[in-house]
Amino acid sequence: MAKERMQKIREGWYWYLIGAVILGEAAVFLFFGEGSYIAVHDNLDLFMGHFQAMKHADAFFGKAVTVPILGGITRNSLSSEFSLYNILFFLLPPFAAYLCGYFLKILVALVSVLLLAKDVYGTDYKKYEPAAALCALIYGLCPLFPAYGIAFSSIPLAIYLLRRIYRGESRLDYFFLFLYPLLSYFSYFGFFLLAYLALAVLILWIQDYGRMRRIGRDVPKGLWKKLRSFFGVRNMRLLIALFVLALGYVAFEYRLFYEMLCSDVVTMRSTMVEGNYDAAQILAAVWEAFALGIFHAQPSHTRFVLPVCLLFFLYRLYCRLWKKEKGALTDGFCLVFYFIIANCLVYGLYFWGGLRNLFEWFLPPLKGFQFNRTVFFNPFLWYAALFLAVKYLYDRNRKAIGSALTLVALCVVVLTPAVYNDFYSTCYYNAYRLVKHTQVENLNFREFYSEDLFNVIKREIGYDGAYAAAYGFHPAVLSYNGIATLDGYLGFYPQEYKERFGAMIEPATRKVEEWDNYFWDWGARAYLFSGSGENTWNPVRTMEVADDRLYIDGEMFRELGGRYLFSRIQISNAQELGFELLGGFGYGDSPYTVYVYEMR
Repeated sequence: MAKERMQKIREGWYWYLIGAVILGEAAVFLFFGEGSYIAVHDNLDLFMGHFQAMKHADAFFGKAVTVPILGGITRNSLSSEFSLYNILFFLLPPFAAYLCGYFLKILVALVSVLLLAKDVYGTDYKKYEPAAALCALIYGLCPLFPAYGIAFSSIPLAIYLLRRIYRGESRLDYFFLFLYPLLSYFSYFGFFLLAYLALAVLILWIQDYGRMRRIGRDVPKGLWKKLRSFFGVRNMRLLIALFVLALGYVAFEYRLFYEMLCSDVVTMRSTMVEGNYDAAQILAAVWEAFALGIFHAQPSHTRFVLPVCLLFFLYRLYCRLWKKEKGALTDGFCLVFYFIIANCLVYGLYFWGGLRNLFEWFLPPLKGFQFNRTVFFNPFLWYAALFLAVKYLYDRNRKAIGSALTLVALCVVVLTPAVYNDFYSTCYYNAYRLVKHTQVENLNFREFYSEDLFNVIKREIGYDGAYAAAYGFHPAVLSYNGIATLDGYLGFYPQEYKERFGAMIEPATRKVEEWDNYFWDWGARAYLFSGSGENTWNPVRTMEVADDRLYIDGEMFRELGGRYLFSRIQISNAQELGFELLGGFGYGDSPYTVYVYEMR
């Protein structure tokens, strides 16, 4: 019995490793709690503030509701409530919701990849299970954009469902496909999944139509039979799946589609300026997307997975050219590798102004839409390529080498410092603080939002919901703490408000060309800018500036409805602008001293 038990343990070693990694990360986050170092950029400074503002305003499931961000925006401008990740923030306290989203991403990746692998390899699946399970774990641990981490990790689940529908396994698969957008996100993935699916239907129809013409098959009577004959039974299933998936996205992201198709409000996306690159710059962008990945979708593949895949591709080229091996350059690995390259090419070509203008002319509702987001599929494709390279080794009785490759890839992903590698950041900064007996400049979750401090401030000033602005930190800190803001970070709000806000901050943008371009060419961050060109919203412990004057139009601040100014910097020209200092506030272990001003 003991030998059998040990044999089972040896055979299932990878499950114990997966469990140890997940429990180890959970232990770290639970031990440090809100003392964990969570990525701020496009994360704590963005979605967390939105979710909390909606909760404070009881607007999460609201319809004609105003959310107190950017002077008051419609609820439809924010992300849908019918998203698994967003629902977590409705049900749970914010830090608990964030952790649940983090580990759900890993779980969804594990389940999705293993379902797909089992579907593809059938009875041979057990042979490849160690490689599939470890690659699934690695993919789940990739430090991708947290708000859409589940959307990233669920890509193989969509492929699995479509494969089952194509074979006609069960009609329930259509229902699950309709529900799939609960895990996904249209602007990042849904549009492209639908486009790829439409392309697949077209390619398969051409193949089937050519086959029908060759055999001289007669077209049957009846519309439905004609359609089935015209498209083929399997293609017809995919065509139905295309409409089912599209309806799912419309249903679960109805706010986005309403604003995109039915609203007549001109948004600031209409004035966003995209870069127009020359040929050399386009090639550089393609190489960067291939070798490094892009922000939000960096799969930590550069140091290990990329060279392994490149070497394996060169080996397959050698097999084709010197060994005359048929199919060496058209096997699964090579097809995935070509897909990666194609996505990188699309990413670079997006910055070719002529092509982008043609896309926007052909699809006017998608003006400003970044069609180069096909590159967001590359994290999955890189680890699919790794799995297929390891599978090749398994098939040639090199299982130990293949397993070693996956273990090294796992270590590289966990230990690579990246923007969204919260586990690495939490371990590193807390270890540094304990070993060096000093505070780091980076702020942990609790310090960034300093909830206790802002509760004290609101009580001391008798805050009653009036609009305010932040200077010296992100406006999301105010939104998180239930304070209405004139400023904020959002990529989809009315152009009219952008112009009015721009008039308020004109003294700074007129003085600093960088801020002028940053706001008017992009504008998603409607912030109060410094007149010295310094970045005053960096989430750091020590905030020092060369110029303590605030460059805004005080009358425009009042006209926008602003009453309070919360600043980490004691402003020397406050009275000139019409502000009165109510006091400087600090509390507990918060790194902030916040000076609160009221418009007279």
